[in-house]
Amino acid sequence: MSLNFSSNFNKWTRDLLHVLYPQTCLICKYEYNQSKLAICPICSSELAYTNYEDYPEETNLDKLFWGRVNLEGTYALLRFKQEGSTQKILHELKYRSNPEVGIHFGKEIGSKLKNMTKFSDVDALIPVPLHPKKEFIRGYNQAEVICKGIAESSGKTLRKDLLKRISFTESQTKKGKTSRWENMQNRFKIQGIKSTGLKHLLVVDDVVTTGSTLETCVRILREEFPEAKISIAVLAVAE
Repeated sequence: MSLNFSSNFNKWTRDLLHVLYPQTCLICKYEYNQSKLAICPICSSELAYTNYEDYPEETNLDKLFWGRVNLEGTYALLRFKQEGSTQKILHELKYRSNPEVGIHFGKEIGSKLKNMTKFSDVDALIPVPLHPKKEFIRGYNQAEVICKGIAESSGKTLRKDLLKRISFTESQTKKGKTSRWENMQNRFKIQGIKSTGLKHLLVVDDVVTTGSTLETCVRILREEFPEAKISIAVLAVAE
């Protein structure tokens, strides 16, 4: 009897909470209460996946960095378009205090990378760092929670101790390519004791548009790890 009562009580509690605080799909905003990360089946089926894992040739993300930095590989899970589903996902992750979004899609990225030969020997996941002030305001670093998801599904090691952001920058959203590049100079540095033995570094961020932030991070890591391979992975790419 006690087990049945406990089960019924838990169900009543969940139902009451749902009435008071209804959960909605984070994309279409219709009521949906089937998972911790609420994306309804219809919106899930319409997500703008890049399918880069199936590309036999270079992707647009590969080409974005041609002539800028030498990369072993690049990967993006979703395509970004204004007012599209990916923008809503990124907004939820960055501005609505929902790190579960990053972990969820990080797991998807990790699952994809496990089956891609060029990422098989990655031995360090490096999130693009936020300035401590911005991370305090947001409550977390969105690139780091994506890394946590990748680490969970791929078994790779998260190394947030290698790269540090040393100055606070204003939003890059409305800046052009040149302005973004200038805005990122001298913003990062290697921190802590020199690490040795790392052979393939994967730099992770939430979204790439012009690539200025990632390019800066790769250049700094290249100075510290001249013999290592460096790749990048992002949740979304603007195409």
